[in-house]
Amino acid sequence: MNKQRVQELIREILIEIGEDPNREGLLKTPERVADTLEFLTHGYDIESEAMIADSVFESQVNNMIIVRDIEVYSMCEHHLLPFFGRCHIGYIADKKLLGVSKLARIVDGYARRLQIQERLTTQIAQQIRDAVEAEGVGVVMECRHLCMMMRGVEKQNSIMTTSTVLGSMHDEAAARAEFLALISRNLT
Repeated sequence: MNKQRVQELIREILIEIGEDPNREGLLKTPERVADTLEFLTHGYDIESEAMIADSVFESQVNNMIIVRDIEVYSMCEHHLLPFFGRCHIGYIADKKLLGVSKLARIVDGYARRLQIQERLTTQIAQQIRDAVEAEGVGVVMECRHLCMMMRGVEKQNSIMTTSTVLGSMHDEAAARAEFLALISRNLT
């Protein structure tokens, strides 16, 4: 990202909306916005292989592994407003495991790009399937979208839920039902 150019553009936007970019409260706004955009879109700089690094481990397990309530923060590609919520991931291992923290890194790696929730859910599921050659993968995401909450229809209590199920979680009703039951239960 060319931060200097982004700062210039933000300054121009401030002028176009009727603000004075030289007033005290806005003097550093172009720099702050450029820094924020760099952070919120740093997923473009992360290769999918780097998300998992050296965290695939051989194992003889063949069971379901679930991580619930991974925080998600992303930016809607249509309005450049945030959406945020929770991601639940489950996969059925087939001789390979993924380090648990890498599941959160995969979520962040794809979320830190301009996104739509539907694509984000699928990208996460596909990356996990490909990384460990999982027998099945399920991803459910529940998010609130500021583009729907603070503009347009202004529905503050709406939550969008998306899911992607691959492999045995798609083909076998029992596997899918187990995944959905486990992410829905209050186990703590």
